[in-house]
Amino acid sequence: MTDHSPSRQIGLNLAQDAATAVKTPAFPSGLPRKQGLYDPRNEHDGCGVGFVAHLKGEKSHQIVRDGLFMLENLTHRGAVGADPLMGDGAGILVQIPDRFFREEMAKQGVTLPKAGEYAVGYLFMPRDEALIAHFKEVISEVVAEEGQIVLGFRDVPVDNSSLSKAPDIAATEPHHVQVFIGAGREAASSDEFERRLFTLRKVISNRIYAEADGGDLGFYIVSLSTTTIVYKGMFLAYQVGAYYKDLADERFQSAVALVHQRFSTNTFPSWKLAHPYRMVAHNGEINTLRGNVNWMAARQASVSSPLFGDDISKLWPISYEGQSDTACFDNALEFLVRGGYSLSHAVMMLIPEAWAGNQLMSPERKAFYEYHAALMEPWDGPAAVAFTDGRQIGATLDRNGLRPARYIVTSDDRVIMASEAGVLPVAEDKIVKKWRLQPGKMLLIDMEEGRIISDEEVKSSLAGKHPYRQWLDNTQLILEELKPVEPRALRRDVSLIDRQQAFGYTHEDTKLLMSPMATTGQEAIGSMGTDTPISAMSDKPKLL
Repeated sequence: MTDHSPSRQIGLNLAQDAATAVKTPAFPSGLPRKQGLYDPRNEHDGCGVGFVAHLKGEKSHQIVRDGLFMLENLTHRGAVGADPLMGDGAGILVQIPDRFFREEMAKQGVTLPKAGEYAVGYLFMPRDEALIAHFKEVISEVVAEEGQIVLGFRDVPVDNSSLSKAPDIAATEPHHVQVFIGAGREAASSDEFERRLFTLRKVISNRIYAEADGGDLGFYIVSLSTTTIVYKGMFLAYQVGAYYKDLADERFQSAVALVHQRFSTNTFPSWKLAHPYRMVAHNGEINTLRGNVNWMAARQASVSSPLFGDDISKLWPISYEGQSDTACFDNALEFLVRGGYSLSHAVMMLIPEAWAGNQLMSPERKAFYEYHAALMEPWDGPAAVAFTDGRQIGATLDRNGLRPARYIVTSDDRVIMASEAGVLPVAEDKIVKKWRLQPGKMLLIDMEEGRIISDEEVKSSLAGKHPYRQWLDNTQLILEELKPVEPRALRRDVSLIDRQQAFGYTHEDTKLLMSPMATTGQEAIGSMGTDTPISAMSDKPKLL
């Protein structure tokens, strides 16, 4: 379908204006700067999301092909601008294809360590040779500072013949680079290595963003992990497989393919804001985003972790200004997981069930949600969220169930979940189970254990892991249960008029406003208006 909405057309016009302006050029992402009455924050998703996974974790190229086919069947979920070859964004997240990368890097004379002891980072870079060389130098410096090893870089082969030839579209296309990083001696475990990768990714990004001084140099780390890699961009669904040559290679194998077709209702479309992100893709929108981001920023002053130690200061900010709701959610989820929470635990914290008035929920689970409500406010809104760390993959629905998500389990150990039924043809005699995600419920597949962990098992296990009710009883104060405070008379050494003057009350306030309110219980009414200046124009405090 073609989106001819006024906001989209205004956005396109502004992008063209900004591209030719001297003082307000468009970012390489295609996103215009804030200017005049336009603010990119006001760009508002009914996206398509889905995944196919092998229950036993068996990797194959067929899973990748199935994921791309599923993505094409979600084409109707994406938006198209005035240019029919320009989509809002699409992408695929897969497990790292070890054999493929091992053989490709061997062509450069690079021998990769065994799987799990190296990570692959996917980078968007500007199409400027000098900047590319500079960014590679920054990456090498930071990786060395953080005690890890740069094994090599790889230019990703692409075919852009399916993309639009419009000048403003071509200008946003990034140069694609992969970086291979080996584990240093201090990274004793895979979790520790992932934690160090998270830290160095933030250091790299912060250093380069500081160079940009509020602009956008076209640099973005799409993914950096020992388990997963993301291929995405500002595509129509079919263009993902056509653009990235890697995805057509038979050696490119995975047990997971998480796909997404975007309809950008919360942000302006761009390459870096396409889904999937590093751990999630989702259909819907998070309506509490501004409060969530502000609270995450406020916690920076008090949060600590024995796993990060002093390095935790390198992680700020958790979310960058101008990101989409899903990007910020992904940042928060990754922060919690790298900080020691399990994937399912972190998702339960961010998207809790409706627990407060639920008479059917166990006391242990209620205590779990009540305890975590003091640590993390819900990321609320109509959303079906798919998430993975490369070892587990799952999905959860918002507490009101306002976004669709259906799944089937087949006899050949595949689990297929999507925002609608029928995205991947499966013979009826192969379907073992067919159901839908229910409000607040979670579907979790553990590929290392080779099974689906039920919503009840996941949540009961986590709720019973610690004595949350005891912790609440020991630390929680309930205002309604506090003893009433005895009223005390004012100190007599300070007169009432001195108090009124100290707190800014005037004779006019007491006579015309306070007295009528005290005697009649009503607010005074006047017809002459008020000459009280607004706060920005006055140095006097405002009264309650």
